[in-house]
Amino acid sequence: MSIWWSLHLRREAASVPLARRLLLGAMETAGVDPDISFDLSLALSEACANAVEHGGRAGADGPDGRSAECGAYRVTAYLDGDRCRIEVTDSGPGFPPHAVGPCRPAWPGPVFRESGRGLCLIEELADHVRFRNRPGRGAVVSFDKMLKFRDGALLHLS
Repeated sequence: MSIWWSLHLRREAASVPLARRLLLGAMETAGVDPDISFDLSLALSEACANAVEHGGRAGADGPDGRSAECGAYRVTAYLDGDRCRIEVTDSGPGFPPHAVGPCRPAWPGPVFRESGRGLCLIEELADHVRFRNRPGRGAVVSFDKMLKFRDGALLHLS
């Protein structure tokens, strides 16, 4: 058995916990180990927060002042067998050249900055990460993690 879902969300801060709770609920139902669930939900939160902050084009609001189509992002999660894959796709300008690539042990800039560490955190929490630009259509963050299951899980995916 596998579990798959996709959300189309507005670029609003309130959308981040919604995506996180849905992922946590699916993994709890499947019997995924809580430590693995936590790592994936934190990585998802970072990817969503990045899409909310950077994932839109200037002037993306519609005539009523609300977010238009390019003011949205998509989250897709696949739990299949012993692997989970998550993709967060936005419609913004994409990643600047210096923002993608392997993270270094010490992030550039002050240690106590409030932002700028999310992509590195995703790399630390997931087993495999891919950052892609889609010229003129936004960015995609996708990451995979091998799953472990609780003993006696009712809905084991493998």
